[in-house]
Amino acid sequence: MEHAPNSVLHPWFKAELTAVLDALPALPAKTAEAQASRAFWETWQAGLTVRPTLLADLPPLRLLLVLDNLTGHKSADLVCWLFQHGVMPLYTPLGGSWLNLAESVQRILARRALDGQHPETSAQLREWLAAEVRGWNAHPTAFFWGGKRAARRQRARERRHALGGAAGYTRRPIARSRARAA
Repeated sequence: MEHAPNSVLHPWFKAELTAVLDALPALPAKTAEAQASRAFWETWQAGLTVRPTLLADLPPLRLLLVLDNLTGHKSADLVCWLFQHGVMPLYTPLGGSWLNLAESVQRILARRALDGQHPETSAQLREWLAAEVRGWNAHPTAFFWGGKRAARRQRARERRHALGGAAGYTRRPIARSRARAA
């Protein structure tokens, strides 16, 4: 499928998510937990800059779903459906694509699939990418946070000199005055 408008994507997404929810442990019977449930939903909204309006009647929170900021992921129909099924959508920051490792994997796969090649048709491009994904799945690569950039930042932190236990620092040590013997 080359294009997937929301009218196609949302039913597929709901069906896939329903299968995930069905695999979760059964919900407990409604008791005092129902009142605590709303507080739990609100707790997850505490740090959000944009808080969606919660429905009046909420089921127990069953799943946190991290999504990117596509407009279709924020449609009222989809968000209400998620809430009705105990799913809290959390969106990655607009400038935080680096948080989404899927994008890193996509870049790696595209680079490997197209390395030095120039597809002539979209079908050829899809086949090359699919072949690369099959190869990746046969021998997956583990991802670890860190690397050269993290090491460089750590070295920069080590070059700082704290100022008297405060949060401030200098890049050069401050000479300490010595008490004169009287």
